[in-house]
Amino acid sequence: METNGDLYLLHKTPTVTRVRGFRLYLANGKRLVDLWLNGGAAILGHTPPNMLRELKNTASRGLYAPFPHFTEGRLIKALLKLFPGHCFRLYAAPPPELRAAVLWRPFTNPESPFAADENTPFFVPVLPGIQLWRDDLPLGLCVAAAKTEDKLAKFPPNDILPPILLATAARGIHNLAASPQRAKPVLPKVFKAIQNSIWQRKGIYLNLKEKPAPETWAALFQQFLDAGFLLPPVSSQPLILPGELSPGEEAKLAALFR
Repeated sequence: METNGDLYLLHKTPTVTRVRGFRLYLANGKRLVDLWLNGGAAILGHTPPNMLRELKNTASRGLYAPFPHFTEGRLIKALLKLFPGHCFRLYAAPPPELRAAVLWRPFTNPESPFAADENTPFFVPVLPGIQLWRDDLPLGLCVAAAKTEDKLAKFPPNDILPPILLATAARGIHNLAASPQRAKPVLPKVFKAIQNSIWQRKGIYLNLKEKPAPETWAALFQQFLDAGFLLPPVSSQPLILPGELSPGEEAKLAALFR
């Protein structure tokens, strides 16, 4: 049963031995198209440009512990590319104050892929890179952002975060900024199938129009898994359309939406 964002449904997934792009390769020789994308942390795929190189370079210097490091400044500089003129707080896990903040996700609007709320603080729950989840909230690194410092006054000060997390997140944000075309997937069969269906689309994200019961989502999860697709393990996280599908994969996915 889904409780408090528990990711238990992932245990139904066969062992994953490697990942390339938007596909998971399994120990049983099969593969899955990933429609969860680690809650969006792999929104550009699991092997985005230079991410693994950044991870290796930082890890080779032993920078796992949460020491003050210049990589925090690098992440802030990267975030400013997406949110010019904003102020930020960085956390290892969301403080209670963030639960009331506006949620930001990239690529919800094809014409303005990185549009953010200008009037209230917003919560950036998804950063490309290393990400874990509990209670449907990210662990490892998350960001609160606002147009002015006074709007962040109610939030705690920055956590000191491991440079290995900061470096990969900075690289991921640069990758996001360079990929506005990700907001415009070309999936005509899928788009036709979801018309007048139980699904609704906002940019590259799909949700059921009504919140499903846990058992309903579990059944959908298994149905998609049997067909070769990985749904989010919790219904509160959106299905994310991948950046590429073969014609056969698109036809199979479209059939699941009908």
